[in-house]
Amino acid sequence: MTTDVHQLDDGAWISVNDAREVNVSDLWLLARSDFCGCETTDFLAEGFVEVGVDHPDIQARIAGQCIACGASGVTDWLTVGRVVDPDVGEFYGVVPESVHFPAKRTRLARPEE
Repeated sequence: MTTDVHQLDDGAWISVNDAREVNVSDLWLLARSDFCGCETTDFLAEGFVEVGVDHPDIQARIAGQCIACGASGVTDWLTVGRVVDPDVGEFYGVVPESVHFPAKRTRLARPEE
């Protein structure tokens, strides 16, 4: 069984298997990020720009800004959750307030437009 991943409402939500699972407006703590010059980035998510699957991870590039220095832009790929068993389709979201490490990825399967 495949995992169905889409952006909804102009990037306000990520839908996984037809359920709204991840929304914007969360504050993410980014470490080792090229997003801004801060040692750790307090990143306010404003919109999902791109989503993809690197099984079992659901990943996204997110537009937003650092609330410490004001830099704005788009992150590298962040894991927003995981579908452990695609046959069941159960989604487990990450805790945005924990420390995240954005990564430049090229292997993602992107949803069809």
